[in-house]
Amino acid sequence: MDSHTFGPDVIAGIHDMADVGHYAIRGLGAKRAVPTFDDLVFLTASASRYPLEGYRERCETRTVLGGAHGAQPIDLAIPITIAGMSFGALSANAKEALGRAATMVGTSTTTGDGGMTPEERKASAQLVYQLLPSRYGFNPTDLRLADAIEIVIGQGAKPGGGGLLLGQKINERVAGMRTLPPGIDQRSACRHPDWTGPDDLRIKIEELREATAGAVPIYIKIGATRVDHDVKLCVAAGADVVVVDGLQGGTAASQEVFIEHTGIPTLPAVRLAAAALRELGVERQVGLIVSGGIRSGADVAKALALGADAVSIGVAALVALGCNRASYPSRPDDHDGAQVDVTNDYQALGAAPGRCSHCHTGRCPVGITTQEPDLEARLDPELGARRVANYLRVLAMEVTALTRACGKSDVHHLEPEDLVALTVEAAAMAGVPLAGTNWIPGT
Repeated sequence: MDSHTFGPDVIAGIHDMADVGHYAIRGLGAKRAVPTFDDLVFLTASASRYPLEGYRERCETRTVLGGAHGAQPIDLAIPITIAGMSFGALSANAKEALGRAATMVGTSTTTGDGGMTPEERKASAQLVYQLLPSRYGFNPTDLRLADAIEIVIGQGAKPGGGGLLLGQKINERVAGMRTLPPGIDQRSACRHPDWTGPDDLRIKIEELREATAGAVPIYIKIGATRVDHDVKLCVAAGADVVVVDGLQGGTAASQEVFIEHTGIPTLPAVRLAAAALRELGVERQVGLIVSGGIRSGADVAKALALGADAVSIGVAALVALGCNRASYPSRPDDHDGAQVDVTNDYQALGAAPGRCSHCHTGRCPVGITTQEPDLEARLDPELGARRVANYLRVLAMEVTALTRACGKSDVHHLEPEDLVALTVEAAAMAGVPLAGTNWIPGT
């Protein structure tokens, strides 16, 4: 019988650490089982409430973010955005495809660390420009080209930790944008050099507003830890939008000990963030975006019901783009014909299609998380954009289907009353009743 404490995976991990003398690094998000939106269900219409007819009655998905302090807000057709993933972590083709997809469906995408590429700016109708502790690739010219600015304090996969980009992904172009030597591992700072607290952060936000003539919204992104206090400090510093990234949030590369053992799940994070905004009296004025493990329209709808204004997706967008596929089209224009099988390339990484989290290696078999020209060429930006756009449209259709079933004509009218929990843990974390009862644990 296997030991629960020292199971085969634990023993193998200890052997690896003893043999090589360093910790494990990988990509994507936490693999551990935690309470998720799957543990909630909707109380849809029946005799006591009328559902809306999907073919005749409109359900609104428009989402407006970032007008609290006089900036031109981001006006989205759907409440689903694409999260920041850097050029360097992703290939130029991947960044372009994500930008195209966001434009096709009327939403925004985000630069990530390392700066803005011309291809991404051209492809993206609405582009959020990130400012991270590293300042890599950050410059005033690109700042003024952005439609919003996102100050990244932390992310769900590694709150309190800095970013990693291994040398095999730092080619001449990536190195030039980040002012780094090519081929050398890059470790980003874990905290911004420009401030030590919310008062300094407010000064930084005012500097950014001055540099952009106050025209663009300022987001602040935090990893979900002390959510109540952190959200309130973001509001005090002058944020137009707060982005809260839960434990399930992904990354291109981080220590596994961070990915699996820091932060709190997205489920309680959204409730805590929404409650903090309500307590300050700025709910729906200061926007709330939630990210970390969002996969389906049901996840989106539940996040909205718990108080989010929108969600942001990262790993799911990459999967739609082709991540973990077993093949790619043999020719860019042959989207439905011959495919090139890359199962052997996954095996060479010690992985398999559907089970690969080796984003950090730069040897992505489908050309997404790589800077090697031969591998990057496997991703056609046009095809990738169509796939991601299809996925985003389906998410929006699922959200509206659930919203209509709850008898509501706007996705932003969903509320906690529409939800119950299937487990005690989820009920406590989400602050909704356990199914079949009026009991919310802890109240």
